[in-house]
Amino acid sequence: MDDEYAKFIRRMNPPRVVIDNDACEQATVIQVDSINKHGILLEVVQVLTDLNLIITKAYISSDGGWFMDVFNVTDQDGNKLRDEGVINYIKRSLETNDCFLPSLRGTVGVMPTKEHTSIELTGTDRPGLLSEVCAVLADLHCNVVNAEIWTHNARAAAVVHVTDEFTGCAIEDPKQLSTIKELLCYVLKGNNDIRTAKMMVSPPGVTHRERRLHQMMFDDRDYEKVDRVGVGRTDEDNKLRPEVALLDCFEKDYTVVMMRSKDRPKLLFDTLCTLTDMQYVVFHGTVKTGRMEAYQEYYIRHVDGLPISSEAERHRVTQCLQAAIERRVSEGLELELFTEDRVGLLSDITRIFRENSLCIKRAEISTKGGKAKDTFYVTDVSGNAVDPKILDSICREIGQTVLRVKRNSSLSPKPPPETTGFLFGNLFKARTFQNFRLIRSYS
Repeated sequence: MDDEYAKFIRRMNPPRVVIDNDACEQATVIQVDSINKHGILLEVVQVLTDLNLIITKAYISSDGGWFMDVFNVTDQDGNKLRDEGVINYIKRSLETNDCFLPSLRGTVGVMPTKEHTSIELTGTDRPGLLSEVCAVLADLHCNVVNAEIWTHNARAAAVVHVTDEFTGCAIEDPKQLSTIKELLCYVLKGNNDIRTAKMMVSPPGVTHRERRLHQMMFDDRDYEKVDRVGVGRTDEDNKLRPEVALLDCFEKDYTVVMMRSKDRPKLLFDTLCTLTDMQYVVFHGTVKTGRMEAYQEYYIRHVDGLPISSEAERHRVTQCLQAAIERRVSEGLELELFTEDRVGLLSDITRIFRENSLCIKRAEISTKGGKAKDTFYVTDVSGNAVDPKILDSICREIGQTVLRVKRNSSLSPKPPPETTGFLFGNLFKARTFQNFRLIRSYS
């Protein structure tokens, strides 16, 4: 009965979206008003980030039964949104209740759809892992049509979409799926995996790929410190981690979460994924970016209505938010591959990387219209910058016009940790509930 009543209320009060190009000089302002429900903030942000829009500011308020958000957004070049097709798509997507579909939370391993089979993998990261996975798939006559691979804190997660080499369709044969699972789990486990590699066969379903990667790494507890010798973070690494602080707001019965980190695309989406999947509700918030840094402040409670009450829970939330920010950080050298697609291409490319002692930290694989467009973020096996001589050798072997260097993030200057901490600490002391006055303003 409660569900039916909630549906009736939503039908009577559909979401309302106002997109304004005149309210702010630097950005397009998007205001979303809707009946409140758990996860709606993440769903709205997901629509914007899937369009590769940059959110420069956000003001959040959802006290009571109503949700109101204001976002300042630009395109990737820093310009306002002028494309009527994009503007209309945003309004259609956000004003349609049907677009707000719950994300699947359960573990999914091999998931057939009509077009492809989705393979989800988690295990211990090590040099050459992706190459081994791709080699197994090629040997089993699986063609990789797109994929995304993340690594963090010695763990690895991947969502890989494959088709049958001979039919070009999804793989549905239970025996073949069982063989894929068995061999990939063997590869993922390796010789000394302290945790169980995961890959399960599951019924078809729909989920957001990047949201799913966050869930997989969270379930794999990648936020925990790795204590094995030679693996984990140095003291210097810890100094440069995203800064997260949790404070009590007794007069309003909230927990205040404040984060400061280097700014990057999809940062807001990543932190909201973690808060939502940890069953926290954001009641108020402010997001600001500028000078390559991002500041996020949220007033939260658990879905049971209570603020964070224990030191253990406080520590876990801090760890999980730091991990959410770090998972998508682009370490090392960014390489882009663009060429004619063929069966086994990804296996050949990753084998060349492995033979030249390159470690893939993150990868995005896509194919369209017979073309393969892949992006790899690589370091050497020690996590350092790639030797230019090795890079030249790889480019010659693959093809100078096929593989090119896009960016070397390892050469980006990092702010002195002491200065950052000092500024962050003073900023915390200055923040109060006065931030909520910003919700009334678009700029």
